[in-house]
Amino acid sequence: MADKIKQRIDELRREILKHNELYYTKGAPSVSDSRYDELMGELKKLEAEHPEYDSPGSPSHTVGAPVPEKFRKVEHTAPMLSLESVTDEEGARHFDDTCARAAGEKTDYTCEPKLDGISIELVYENGMFARGSTRGDGRTGEDVTLNLKTIGTVPQRINSRNAPALLAVRGEVMMHISDFQELNRKQAESGKDVFANPRNVVAGSMRQLDYRITAERKLRVYCYRILEFSGAMPPTQWEALELLKEYGFSVSPNIKRCGDIEEAIRYHHEMEKGRDSLDYEIDGIVIKVNSLKHQAALGTRTNNPKWSVAYKFKPRKEVTRVDNIVVQVGRTGVVTPLALLNPVEVGGVTVSRATLHNMDQVERLGIKIGDYVKVERAGDVIPYVSEVMIGKRTGGEKTFRMPEKCPSCGTKLEKEDVFWRCPAGLACPAQLKETMIHYSSKGAVDIEGFSEKTVNLLYEKGMVKGISDIYRLKKEDLLALEGWKEKKTDNLLKAIEEARKVPLERFLCGLGIRNVGKHLARVLADKYGSLDKVMAATEEDLLRINEIGPEIAASIRHFFSREKNLKEIEKLRENGVVIQDRKSVGGRLSGKKIVFTGSLETMSRSEAQKMVEAEGGEALSSVTSETDLVVAGEKAGSKLKKAREKGVKVIDEKEFRKMMG
Repeated sequence: MADKIKQRIDELRREILKHNELYYTKGAPSVSDSRYDELMGELKKLEAEHPEYDSPGSPSHTVGAPVPEKFRKVEHTAPMLSLESVTDEEGARHFDDTCARAAGEKTDYTCEPKLDGISIELVYENGMFARGSTRGDGRTGEDVTLNLKTIGTVPQRINSRNAPALLAVRGEVMMHISDFQELNRKQAESGKDVFANPRNVVAGSMRQLDYRITAERKLRVYCYRILEFSGAMPPTQWEALELLKEYGFSVSPNIKRCGDIEEAIRYHHEMEKGRDSLDYEIDGIVIKVNSLKHQAALGTRTNNPKWSVAYKFKPRKEVTRVDNIVVQVGRTGVVTPLALLNPVEVGGVTVSRATLHNMDQVERLGIKIGDYVKVERAGDVIPYVSEVMIGKRTGGEKTFRMPEKCPSCGTKLEKEDVFWRCPAGLACPAQLKETMIHYSSKGAVDIEGFSEKTVNLLYEKGMVKGISDIYRLKKEDLLALEGWKEKKTDNLLKAIEEARKVPLERFLCGLGIRNVGKHLARVLADKYGSLDKVMAATEEDLLRINEIGPEIAASIRHFFSREKNLKEIEKLRENGVVIQDRKSVGGRLSGKKIVFTGSLETMSRSEAQKMVEAEGGEALSSVTSETDLVVAGEKAGSKLKKAREKGVKVIDEKEFRKMMG
């Protein structure tokens, strides 16, 4: 039983981390907000009931996603936290009770629409716009100052003779629905792909390296919180918003001051009723304790404030027909049913497919090909089927059955718990492509530019048939591809060359062994030190490791017992890949926990972290009581301050390089 609970916790963490990357980093979410909340709720419940499996690195204790490497990193003046959410009046009243107890009296609230855009921080120094950044992981974001300067609602200077020395404001970058529809009209007329929804446009616009593209899009910024202020803070959230308006900022539209929670609940119902008449996307309201003094008394949890809550709307629903049910094969071989729908507009987005998760879900819904179904969506791209309209059946509907063989490679499928799985591993084209994408990702071997689009193109052209082929790509072959120029080709080949030396734990993670993510890859590397020793470990050996149970041990042995996988590893070595042994004993940083803060001049953050890992250390994202060393670059912020407060040793980049030889 304990092993199954631990397995479920690990599955939830992996799935949530994947969704975090899709939502925060790529701006392309793949599940509804309500489905994400369900996953997070289940994870928190299991961790609370089984504290022995809790972990500081769990997504339940973190915010957002790591910052991509292509933008300079910026530390926020104050943490940009996420929000707890409620979905009904009972949840809202419980929040009110909690606030009243902490404040010692009934509280009033400022209520605002929960805008569906990209969260950003704007920093002003002596009245002038100094920099702007995305939320990132909540502590560190991407520097998108140039892109933000192209947005008309971002003041370049504060409208006041008495401008504060420092003002940091949190806001949301948005695109109005009418502007989004006009942009898609122009895209279609010029033969370009149309965008899925306004948020995707905003996410892509903020990550444009060419700010002129951002300038062409009608983006807006609405501000809703003062993060840092060198002047005297107003006593309430409402007055803080009034001050922002005086300074020239656009604040959240349709805000309302509510005397008690019942008025806030009525405001929620009014906004939900009128949401379709708004020219911008919202999926709920945000209720904030109005008094800043009471906010301070309530404080914050690890990754969200206790004085604010998101009161979500019910997901939008539409009825449409299931034209077909097909299956798709994931990286680990899991075969997932997918409903192909007669296209229907749900909340302003045309929906043509919905995941059905697994056969248990298909049977629980009782869904058949030809059924009419209710489709729900909460502001994202891929929705889900919530109900089958049994009364609309004609008798011509067809029962869906999972195929006996993998649609990609023809291997007989195996049933495991609620899932069906293709056991072929790297011999399966679908798994192979997903594995190549995973292998080159930042958490694994980290080959910048080797994207999903690139993998699909190279595979279709027959240029890569396995991971090892990545290291055999030639310049002349890449230049022969449509749209590939000298610079793009050289950048990819340079990234591939830099990835020929791979720390053991990154290589193990990149192989895509079922149940082995970044953490367990590190555990294996620490235990065995070399790839050959990991490959030779028996199930009995593996089970002696505290964090590895029977299922994980079996999946590791299964991977290294398949001839196709062993041949691929041998080819990688033949093609010049050096898998660096883990220096668990004798490494310069053996057992040390290192934190980097500020911008580094001679290396990227990713390169520095790899150096630490290669020398037996561990690169952490935040300063804790376990941190051994902090490396401070230019413009180091709150982490440096925290390190000094805790008495953690601090060195600069030059000292770090010298220490690393």
